[in-house]
Amino acid sequence: MRTPRRNAPQTARGFTLLEVMLVLLLMGLAAGYVVFNAFGASQSDLLKAQAKRMQVIIDMASDFAVLNQQQLGLRLEEADNEYYFVYLDDEDEWQRLEDEDIYQPHTLPETFTLKLNLDDLPWETENQLFDREIFDETLSVSEEGVEIGNEEDKPLPPPQVLIMSSGEITPFSLTFGYEPGFGSEDPAYFTLQNKDMPPLELTGPLPEPPL
Repeated sequence: MRTPRRNAPQTARGFTLLEVMLVLLLMGLAAGYVVFNAFGASQSDLLKAQAKRMQVIIDMASDFAVLNQQQLGLRLEEADNEYYFVYLDDEDEWQRLEDEDIYQPHTLPETFTLKLNLDDLPWETENQLFDREIFDETLSVSEEGVEIGNEEDKPLPPPQVLIMSSGEITPFSLTFGYEPGFGSEDPAYFTLQNKDMPPLELTGPLPEPPL
């Protein structure tokens, strides 16, 4: 009498060489598509994407500040084409907001420029919930106990734009600019504006920078 044979245990099947090559081919095609679109896009489109990115992130930061009841700020370094987000800690000192990847420092391409305006805005009101003196570079920058030359221990400068836990954001106008040195493309400008409460308003492209 024959005894039924037991089925051999199934072993995990690995990827064949053909499947691996197919995946690599698809990845190469996708990367080529992205590169083609990046180089095919105009500088004006790329500039708008940078402005739109900041618009979305500031709106998200406002929601973050309200939900967590935390005072946030936006610091722009125009000379470096960089901006980053900070928060006010329990000792009333500004610290980088590093726990969330989306708020990490962001640098614009060298061909673009940033220009922040906080004064003489046409919509600016007198009765703001925050004190404009907080933007003084001397505030929140105590040198007590800090060794000269130790960059890591130096307190951060205060942000130019406050994002309050109440939902209010500093009135500002930020201009993103592209001025070609040569070539056939025209200059382009976009402005990101906040009157005091989000959402922010994005306008452009403009043929020349706003006054």
